[in-house]
Amino acid sequence: MAQETDSETIARLEREIEELKAENERLRRALEEALRAAQRQAAPFSRRHPKAHPQKPGRKAGQDYGLCSRREIPDSVDEVVEVPLPARCPHCGGGVEETGVVSQYQTEIPQPRVERIEFRIHRGRCRRCRQAVQGRHRRQSSQAVGSAASQLGPRAIALATQLNKGLGLPYGKTAAVLEQGWGLEVSRGGLCQAIERVARKAEPTYEALRERIRTEPSVTADETGWKVGGQLWWMWVCSSPRMTVYAIQPGRGFEQAATVLGEGFLVRDGWSVYRQFGKAVHQTCLAHLLRRCREMIPVARTGGARFPRAIQTLLQSGLRLRDRRDQEQISPHGLAVARGQLETRLDRVLERRTGCRIHLPVLPGIRSDQLAGRTSHPPDGGHPQGLGRKPNCVRSPCAKHLTQPSRNLPPAPAARSARAGAPALFASTTGVQSDDSAPTGTLNKYKM
Repeated sequence: MAQETDSETIARLEREIEELKAENERLRRALEEALRAAQRQAAPFSRRHPKAHPQKPGRKAGQDYGLCSRREIPDSVDEVVEVPLPARCPHCGGGVEETGVVSQYQTEIPQPRVERIEFRIHRGRCRRCRQAVQGRHRRQSSQAVGSAASQLGPRAIALATQLNKGLGLPYGKTAAVLEQGWGLEVSRGGLCQAIERVARKAEPTYEALRERIRTEPSVTADETGWKVGGQLWWMWVCSSPRMTVYAIQPGRGFEQAATVLGEGFLVRDGWSVYRQFGKAVHQTCLAHLLRRCREMIPVARTGGARFPRAIQTLLQSGLRLRDRRDQEQISPHGLAVARGQLETRLDRVLERRTGCRIHLPVLPGIRSDQLAGRTSHPPDGGHPQGLGRKPNCVRSPCAKHLTQPSRNLPPAPAARSARAGAPALFASTTGVQSDDSAPTGTLNKYKM
């Protein structure tokens, strides 16, 4: 290879200097914009730069209108209201003659009212052990008397619990809804104590759900910050197609995760704690990987965007193949062929040099052995939104079956071997998670 002359070296360095200046200017403008945005009032739903030619609002006429729907006529009515004709025409003042009767239906909320109930509790004493005994009605929320004799009923407590825990209203707004909607006056402290009693009664149900989520065939896990007494704790959420279980823990480590998660089929993000579940079959969320690709493409230098763009195209192709599988638009043989083609395309991407050093830290853990199996169904009716599952084993391109591991086969080519400098994307396996199922059980739990 011919050595550069001094003039060629100077020209190359000048070009690199100009590229670095342009990159520095772009980053400076981005930093200034971020600092200005931090000082502005929060507007999470506003666009920074509106579209130049936005579409006309509303639905389109004709075939593009979409699915037409209307409120169905009720099967039964509770009240019939006759609406007579006016005596005179509202347009010209002339007389009016009746030509027919039509019906209109209205579904209304009944007039809210507070129901006050007195329970006359009969008390006595056991003739044998002489212990005090009193009656208990099924509509009573507790057996307290004396200074605590005036209490909220079970329906009021259930509504307050749903407003506070299900819809996220704080205690103050929950109390305001009860007062404005039903005229029920209750303090925030009273609501807090009532909901705490609900939590104690739900303890056995929560423990049963927590044990059950550990045995589900497919579980999606995530964690987020949560303040407890002004201190940072973590809320762990574990969801399956049938249930969702929350656990608020003081930490974010493996010890806290293991209190809820089992060793089954685990859909997760790139947090390193999840990798400590060595017996679990792992699947990385495709939404995180696609977002990394989108973030890398605009900041990559010349030619550096090819790799994230190629990975983005591959992942989107896998999603389209998954949709065809779920809609039964492709045969098992066609599915296997398409998976092999995706794997081959990924191998070609890995064999190319990326030309961008940011790929290595941003996209960790790419392994081509974990793409071809993404379109397989998880066993035992696992989560249908994922692209499938595949054990953490390196497969050889010489395998006759897509599930055949490579430990009994000749070594794979360099493109599929462990390359220290290879750009990384799939930490284990891939999949997209969209919670469109209706879980049958959802509970929150503080672990103090």
